[in-house]
Amino acid sequence: MADERIWTAALLVIGDEILSGRTQDRNVAQVGTWLNLQGIRLAEVRMIPDEIGKIAAAVNALRRAHDYLFTTGGIGPTHDDITVDAIAVALGVPVIVHPKARAILEGYYRERGGLTEARLRMARVPEGAELIENRPSGAPGIRCGNIFILAGVPHIAGLMLEALAGQLEGGRPLLSRAIGCWAAESEVADLLGETEHAHPDCQIGSYPFFREGRVGANFVIRSTEEGALEACASDLLARLQSAGLDVVSGEI
Repeated sequence: MADERIWTAALLVIGDEILSGRTQDRNVAQVGTWLNLQGIRLAEVRMIPDEIGKIAAAVNALRRAHDYLFTTGGIGPTHDDITVDAIAVALGVPVIVHPKARAILEGYYRERGGLTEARLRMARVPEGAELIENRPSGAPGIRCGNIFILAGVPHIAGLMLEALAGQLEGGRPLLSRAIGCWAAESEVADLLGETEHAHPDCQIGSYPFFREGRVGANFVIRSTEEGALEACASDLLARLQSAGLDVVSGEI
């Protein structure tokens, strides 16, 4: 397993509203979860403003550093939706109106006031791009090589991801098990390290919390191997119990 190919992806979250705190991002979690099921690791996330130069620079850096790059936000009908323009700059191609995207939008808006110039902006793509299906809300996502341009609205981004399921090359899905413990991380740091060292096909993450006036942590074991995962989880649970700690199988 040590020599197994690990596929990685980056996520570029685009929007002034995210950075200002006016809108809370919910796409990182759903993109990361979806990628795990495709056998791809979400290895990097960046959040940047609606500035063409910054978007283009980030796109070029991330698409070269990872197998896949996903972007969310900035593909709507308003003047500040500039993601398509920025990615076209990054790729050195013009922006065109995709004929199939135009036809989709004409059909969608036929009984909704017609296809206005603003709505037509959602048919714009970097030249050479393919479309990502989005039946419920009409406007499609966009694929440019290893770049996947998704909507910023979480449920629409989720629909686009569903349309992509099974289409990307990846490795084995990343599996996980959780163990909850009422103990400070500092009490179990050495124990966690020793357990992970004993199970080289697994990684253990520690996520502390303060709840009900007590400190604790949830330990998440991850592996692509079901057998290795179960062995590591059983070992960690046994070690925590042997240390006399209040521990449960699953998250607290």
